[in-house]
Amino acid sequence: MAEIFHDDETARFFQLVHLFQRSALLQMGQLPDTEGNVHYNMSEAKEAIDLLTMLQKKTKGNLQPVETSLLNGIVSELQLQFMKAPALHRKMQEEKNQSEAMRDTFANPQKGPVEDLSGSHKEEE
Repeated sequence: MAEIFHDDETARFFQLVHLFQRSALLQMGQLPDTEGNVHYNMSEAKEAIDLLTMLQKKTKGNLQPVETSLLNGIVSELQLQFMKAPALHRKMQEEKNQSEAMRDTFANPQKGPVEDLSGSHKEEE
C-alpha cells in the first residue's frame, strides 16, 4: 500500500479516512475500544459513514484513480457492514447471554437446570 501514498498529503488524507472508518466499525460493535469494550451506537456509526460519503463527493475528480478506488471501497464496505450490524449485534448479545447463563450455572449449580435421569422413562431398545 505504500505506493498508493505517493505524498504526505495523500497519506494524511487516508489517515483521516481511516479515523472515520475505525470510528464506524467501533460504533457498530465490530472493533473493541482500547479497553476491550464493545460499543453499539448505530447513529454514531452512520455519522462516520456519512462524513466519509461527504468526503467522497467533495474529493470527486481530485484524487488519483487508485485513491478513488480505495475510498469507494472503504465507503461501500462500511455501508454493507452497517446493514449487517443489527444481526451481528443480536448474535453477540445471544452468545453473551448464553455465556453468562453457563457461568452462572457453574457458579451456582444448585440453581441450574436439572435433567431427570432416574429411569422413569422407558429405555430405548
